[in-house]
Amino acid sequence: MPVFFRSRAGRQCLSLIALGMALWVAGAMLEFGYWLATFVSEFEPYGADKLVLALAIGGAMSFLYSVLRIADLRKEMDQRARAEAKADWTATHDHLTRLPNRYAFERKVLRRKPSSEDDPETVRNVTIFCIDLDGFKKVNDLIGHNGGDALLIEVSKRICAIGSADSVYRFGGDEFIVIAAGFSEQQEQRFARLLIQAVTRPVHIEGFAVEVGASVGYERWAEGREPLEEAAHRADLAMYEAKSRGPNHYLAFEATMHEKVMVRAALEAKLRVAIQEKALRPFYQPLIDLRNGEVCGFEALARWTDKDGTSIPPTTFIAIAEETGLITALFEDLLDQACRDALNWPDHIRLSFNVSPVQMEDKLLTTRIFRVLAGSGLKAQRLEIEITENALIQDPAAAAAILAELHDAGVQIALDDFGTGYSSLAQLARYRFDKIKIDKSFIATYREDERQEKVVRAMLGLGHSLNIQTTAEGIEEHRQLSHLLQLGCDIGQGYLFGKPMPANEALIFLEQREKTAAVG
Repeated sequence: MPVFFRSRAGRQCLSLIALGMALWVAGAMLEFGYWLATFVSEFEPYGADKLVLALAIGGAMSFLYSVLRIADLRKEMDQRARAEAKADWTATHDHLTRLPNRYAFERKVLRRKPSSEDDPETVRNVTIFCIDLDGFKKVNDLIGHNGGDALLIEVSKRICAIGSADSVYRFGGDEFIVIAAGFSEQQEQRFARLLIQAVTRPVHIEGFAVEVGASVGYERWAEGREPLEEAAHRADLAMYEAKSRGPNHYLAFEATMHEKVMVRAALEAKLRVAIQEKALRPFYQPLIDLRNGEVCGFEALARWTDKDGTSIPPTTFIAIAEETGLITALFEDLLDQACRDALNWPDHIRLSFNVSPVQMEDKLLTTRIFRVLAGSGLKAQRLEIEITENALIQDPAAAAAILAELHDAGVQIALDDFGTGYSSLAQLARYRFDKIKIDKSFIATYREDERQEKVVRAMLGLGHSLNIQTTAEGIEEHRQLSHLLQLGCDIGQGYLFGKPMPANEALIFLEQREKTAAVG
């Protein structure tokens, strides 16, 4: 029982055995047996022999009892070892796919440090592949979480069939890691393609044939020359870069990817400070009533100029705000500024404000809007919320509740980027909109493309038949305006009327329009 004797109880047992042997040797040398025999013979009438017999039997029974207890202790130790092993397995493996998890990767792999004794000639090339599923959330929405679990199990089996099971890890959610050794550059590319092909094959679950995409990033680690976590981090960066290029892409890590992440991290830190300091400002682009040429509203557009004078594009900082959870604070701050600016406009001019798809998942969105309106004093009837179709498909039931609550309060709703989503007609049938905005991509090309022109005609006709106002975005030329007037478009927006401008310039713009109308 080597394990037992390494324990505290085992060491005590060995000590007692050693002590007993020493006492036995000492007793033999001192002729303790002779003295004991003499004692028993002299005191036999007093029961000395029975006393010695009782002591001998008691000692034997104590020895047997100790042996039984040692056996029980050994059994308890074995049970505890099995329980600890089971608990360790549970902690280091994913309960769904039964693959090693992130903790196992960190504990068993990442702790291996490079050694100065490693022979550079015998160092193996180890490649880290990072895989992330594209469109997994849609599968959950389609067939439920049980179906999503079944998909993950099938995907994990397919990945393990390509890479050995002990080198495949699930990093939570829909992200997997594969470690492969001895690949050339061509083999790395081929392996990445095989991973994508395996993951993207249809999976039949509960009568549905569901599909997901995959983004793969990989990086080579020269075993023994650097900590593996550094290569794993670079593979993760490559995966996110591949993901940004669309589904089913694979990329090897490049140094520019790390630089891009550093720039983004610095920009995120600046954005946090800018939001706290209220450095972002709403600019206003006019909305023109094409029937009479008057300004009927302004669309608020977020603008950010850094302290060094650099202008950061909205597409950049809005995306960062959405990913980091800063969008809520940014939305409330900009909406409050815009509502207060709108108080300086004539009462018939409406403020149009965009809501991102991420915000439609916020169950307190309407509460936040109403709080801003109450704090600024702007009437709900003067506010128009613009929502894209992508914001509606994430959770249709929640979106319907939000839109209904806003409508009941008097806030108008506009469907933005109409025609660019996947189910425009379905959205018009399901939700109540006050306005639809035709995306500028249609306006820019419809005169040169007969099919595009027919699409624009159909959109305007649909709006008229549903008694919904239509706004054409991106009007930059007089011929575009002339044709839209002939087609009966209600509202125009674009550089032909005015570029986005700060609040003070918007007031000057209104005054100039009023003077022009008075002279006319």
